[in-house]
Amino acid sequence: MGSIRGVDVVQKEIEAAFAELAELCATSLTEGEVADYAERAQRIRSLADAHCVRAAGRLEQAGVWALDGAKSPTAWLAWRCRISRGRASSAVVAARSLRAMPKVEEAMLAGLITIDHVRLLGAAQSAAPEAFAADEDRLVHAAVVTPVLRLETVLRYWRIAQAPDDEEAQALRRHTERRVYCSRSFEGMVVLDALLDPVAGEIVARELERLTAALFEADLAEARERLGEGFALDALRRSPAQRRADALRLMAERSAAKPAGAAEARVLLHVLAGHESVLRMCELSNGVVLTPGEVLQVLDRADVERVIFDGPSKVIDVGVRQRLFRGATRTAVELRDRECTHPSCDVRFERCEIDHIVPYAEGGLTTQANGRCGCPYHHRRARPSP
Repeated sequence: MGSIRGVDVVQKEIEAAFAELAELCATSLTEGEVADYAERAQRIRSLADAHCVRAAGRLEQAGVWALDGAKSPTAWLAWRCRISRGRASSAVVAARSLRAMPKVEEAMLAGLITIDHVRLLGAAQSAAPEAFAADEDRLVHAAVVTPVLRLETVLRYWRIAQAPDDEEAQALRRHTERRVYCSRSFEGMVVLDALLDPVAGEIVARELERLTAALFEADLAEARERLGEGFALDALRRSPAQRRADALRLMAERSAAKPAGAAEARVLLHVLAGHESVLRMCELSNGVVLTPGEVLQVLDRADVERVIFDGPSKVIDVGVRQRLFRGATRTAVELRDRECTHPSCDVRFERCEIDHIVPYAEGGLTTQANGRCGCPYHHRRARPSP
């Protein structure tokens, strides 16, 4: 009973602290205090999630959920705690995975990683249990310093390295499952349903996106001529979905009009060597990690360009006093950064501009060391030099 009373006392203290926090948030806070409050609130949530996961694990192991006639600990949590079955199941599954990941559990209970990190680490552990046990410290460190979106990429590379045959088998399965259905409705409308592997899907998506963007510019020009400046986007003659439909038709029309014997489009592959940030780079421009086998699929129609990194400040010795990043120097920065360098942004390099860290007007050189990727939004914002 003493331990139960202890839990009750601690819980009441936590609830009182939450009430105090709510009252503070309702009062006048400075901008800096609001930002600090928002960050700390998420840390509190991560700590609470950690203890919810631990409690779900203890609940399952003790079997007390069955005493109330529940079919499973998930069902019991959903019923007694009035939460969704999905949320209850997430806690139970995470608790099970943590039994084989003591260092991960320790980091989660310390508030260093979130339950989202735990899900990704749990999937990696189940893919290669022995290798994970040997690398757990290193992978936990990666999780602590890496946002969830980037951790998924790190762990994908790790799985390919630890279980290459399994990952190649998964890649082959994805390729085998590719399909397109094209059917007609009662009124003659055509219904498309497609599932493409990552490489083929990116080829189709990129061209569809390119043509859709061109149609958007055409719609803007037509609206300016018809309405003048200051119109709303809903005044455009086509919706986004309609532009995509027209772009798909345009792709088909251009394919049908293609002259016999015309050169086929080729894929550009970059082979990178010599810089620690790109030692294990094998991915599409959108960030999807590929297996070596998936790359082999396109080698017969690919041009290969070699990029050699010689430390962080010297990549290619070209035109350091030119105003804009072009050619090989631009490629080097793009392939090093791969996305916008602002910590809150994950826009891929193809949609980024290359920004001088030390401004060109202040004598900054147009070199890889003085360049960084920035999406249009963050490029326009004044960013201090690191």
